[in-house]
Amino acid sequence: MEINQLHHLFLESTGICTDTRKLKKGNIFFALKGDNFNGNNFAKSALEDGANYVVIDEKKETNNNRFIQVKDCLKTLQQLANYHRKFLNIPIIAITGSNGKTTTKELIREVLSKKFKTVSTQGNLNNHIGVPLTLLSMNKQTEMGIVEMGANHQGEIEALCKITQPDYGYITNFGKAHLEGFGGVEGVIKGKSELYRHLIKNEKTIFINYDDEIQVEKSKGTEVISFSEGNEATYQITFVKASPYVEISTEELEIHSKLIGNYNAKNIAAAICIGSYFKVPQQAIKEAIETYSPNNNRSQIIQKNTNQIILDAYNANPTSMKAALENLKAMDTKNKVVVLGDMFEIGNTASEEHQNIVNLLEEYNFSQAYVCGSNFHGVHTNNIQKFKDFESLSKHLKNTTIKNSTILIKGSRGMKLERVLDFI
Repeated sequence: MEINQLHHLFLESTGICTDTRKLKKGNIFFALKGDNFNGNNFAKSALEDGANYVVIDEKKETNNNRFIQVKDCLKTLQQLANYHRKFLNIPIIAITGSNGKTTTKELIREVLSKKFKTVSTQGNLNNHIGVPLTLLSMNKQTEMGIVEMGANHQGEIEALCKITQPDYGYITNFGKAHLEGFGGVEGVIKGKSELYRHLIKNEKTIFINYDDEIQVEKSKGTEVISFSEGNEATYQITFVKASPYVEISTEELEIHSKLIGNYNAKNIAAAICIGSYFKVPQQAIKEAIETYSPNNNRSQIIQKNTNQIILDAYNANPTSMKAALENLKAMDTKNKVVVLGDMFEIGNTASEEHQNIVNLLEEYNFSQAYVCGSNFHGVHTNNIQKFKDFESLSKHLKNTTIKNSTILIKGSRGMKLERVLDFI
């Protein structure tokens, strides 16, 4: 079957499904494969449960014309998404970066939704499967699309750009994330910059933080829309303070967000810049940002008993960990407590990077500090309490009273440090 024919069936369907547990009547089911699953094994049951068609890449002994045989289900899904993107022909903004891309994406969506019917990546479905599904979630009513792109190896952003063909792009930053896959910080810069290189090659528009020298360097060669605190840029946006919530000012606005940490100032500034470029009214931009609240363990402020908790347990890398500790240090509050979990995917620098974080903890001398995980357990420290795993940490916390404190909880997703909430 040709892609245009499959697209016609898609337009008549109720959407795409890749997991039979989430199947809706009228869906087209794509039988994707993974290390521990094979969607082809669920094709027949998908039809029985209400799918219009199933796309398979393994031979089935059937004359049922609702089975659509292809060479590779994943490639077909990506081709269909690319075809649909061209069919809709709407502006697409691509977002990537080492830290803050999901928060930035959500802020931009909230701002642009004040003027346009906007569809963006749901959660962090930002990989070779999530990006096509995001594009296929857009329809003829969609006026603006925002696609978050994640990667942990070079070449991945380039591949996602070929599917998405963005008109605009923004890289939040270049930090110490996925060092193992990228092969170091220089690899991160090269890999993330694939977005800018794609936009330059296709004569599209780039948004940049003009105070970031790497962004300035990597965006040369095409139209640039910029924001800055001090440099002469398209939009002047000033970080006022974060105590704990970030306040931002522009020539027209004073914005009081519900986001904590000065590291979120640039995320907010990017949303203001992009909203202003697309002529969203300034008061609408202010309302969108001031009413946005983070969730899913991303820099959430939680009040529990007498404690104020900063729950940032969605992800962690050396750059974001350092920024979170610097933010806690700068907060005007007493009795600061830190609970940190291992940082994953940083390769052969793991020992060094975890030691650097513990050195910073010792320098900042918080009221109490706990580190957890096999990497943190191997560091050298004089006064930081370390635990090999979560179980040993939880046993300690059960017998520890923490009151009237500001508590930072941060670690990589695999550590599931939100469980700490049950013990404080």
